[in-house]
Amino acid sequence: MTIRLLLVDDESLLRMVFEAEPDMEVAGEAGDGEEAARLARRLRPDVVLMDVRMPGVDGIEATRRIARDTPGARVLILTTFDLDEYAFAGLKAGAAGFLPKNTRPEDLLTAIRNVAAGEAALSPRVTRRLLERFAPQLLPGAPEQDVRLAELTSREREVLVQVARGLSNAEVATALSLAEATVKTHLSRVLVKLGLRDRTQVVVFAYESGLVRPARP
Repeated sequence: MTIRLLLVDDESLLRMVFEAEPDMEVAGEAGDGEEAARLARRLRPDVVLMDVRMPGVDGIEATRRIARDTPGARVLILTTFDLDEYAFAGLKAGAAGFLPKNTRPEDLLTAIRNVAAGEAALSPRVTRRLLERFAPQLLPGAPEQDVRLAELTSREREVLVQVARGLSNAEVATALSLAEATVKTHLSRVLVKLGLRDRTQVVVFAYESGLVRPARP
């Protein structure tokens, strides 16, 4: 399968990194967020590499529009630092993950392939570190109970909480005295019932809905 990429950067130098890869092609390039959302709808890329700091519509708003209008396209946020408020806002807007701009090319290529295969681009533990740091100021007020939680069984809710705390399937299995295959089954059902794409989005959902609260400093 060829992975179709949309590059979103007002001064992108990434094209040459991908042109030598036999399983990737650059479907298009955009210089700002508004053009990115428009091209995503037209080109239907598999993965969008999104810079957040651009003129006009920024990368966070563009990510939100792409997640809403082109759900088949998965967004990778490119940030200046590995943990910052832009990365958090990008995940909250629907990105599949984030990477620092100085990521080595081989690691960037691996992340793109993982995201195209439906996996998250970062571990739940990293996502949780990000949320612990920025959620208190970026999720103001009391969380709202999400009506979709009523669709989960008590065991599915327990699995969701453990995954949101950064545990692997094997660790969840140990914590809940379940077989690892059973944990995978429960997690798959959680993703379907909540309309989430991966473990990263599970962590964000758990914080937004109040199932997991940021640790107090």
